[in-house]
Amino acid sequence: AEQAVHVVGIDRGLRFLAACYDEKGKSILFSGQKILRKRRKYKKLRAELQAKGTKSAKRRLKKIGQRENRWMSDVNHRLTKTLIDHYGSNTIYALEDLTDVRFATEKSPKDQRYEIASWAFYQFEQFLTYKAN
Repeated sequence: AEQAVHVVGIDRGLRFLAACYDEKGKSILFSGQKILRKRRKYKKLRAELQAKGTKSAKRRLKKIGQRENRWMSDVNHRLTKTLIDHYGSNTIYALEDLTDVRFATEKSPKDQRYEIASWAFYQFEQFLTYKAN
């Protein structure tokens, strides 16, 4: 087997989508602020459309739901691709184990609960695994 050139620890979160720390002590942070803003915009739009409740509002809701999901996948794709391109092959990526991690939403402000509970961290992990291989 070939020797690993890099060992990279990746911490996933919302303030920074990925915080990477390599064996040389260098860190790279990918800010999640713009993404949070966009998701808040979608959330507000959904709330307005749901309050309206008309047939066309329901149609629009369906459309934007799929659009937000496609966009989230795209963000995860670009982020993982950037990481893979940056570190190159023969890199070991260590992700923290998020199994059974629940962000305590009852302690967080009501308007932020959705944001806290719904980013696709698992998808990020799947993309990274697939691209690293």
